[in-house]
Amino acid sequence: MLEQCQETARRYALLPLRIFLGVTFVYAGLDKLTSGTFFTDSANGSLVQTMHAVRDSAAIPGLVDLALKAPHAFGYAMAFGELAVGLGILLGLLGRVAALGGALISLSLWLTMSWATTPYYYGNDLVYLMAWLPLLLAGTPYLSLDGLWRRGRAAGSAARAEAPVPAQPATGAADAPDAPARSAPSA
Repeated sequence: MLEQCQETARRYALLPLRIFLGVTFVYAGLDKLTSGTFFTDSANGSLVQTMHAVRDSAAIPGLVDLALKAPHAFGYAMAFGELAVGLGILLGLLGRVAALGGALISLSLWLTMSWATTPYYYGNDLVYLMAWLPLLLAGTPYLSLDGLWRRGRAAGSAARAEAPVPAQPATGAADAPDAPARSAPSA
């Protein structure tokens, strides 16, 4: 009984992390899309104002410069990326791809927005990056569309492997395994 409980706990150990990251990233994407200020150019809390504020302290200022070339397109890409990552990890649909997307978003935010946070553990983007790594390594095999798809493929393969092989009709003595081989007649 105890072993069964431990196995169940091991199997679902990453589920709370999946739920937390999924809900957080869906919320972050929706928050950006529904914000009255995020896509404005000069309001407090806007993407443009925030990027200008962190540009000189970023680890890779070129990333901020690149985003500033088309800030609204970048903002929409970020919002829809967060939504896709969050929904993907919640549903367990292409879980490793979703985790990779979440890790890349978190890495880019750490290298730009929260790089100058000291001490480093006050910044949350590095923590999110580290939280995505177990899901990147393990994927989403349980309570997920990935797991459902994998089990369906395995069941189909097992059914094909267990199917009886149709009998071959006998065509004559020449087809018997011990029959001598005949050569073609000479012309």
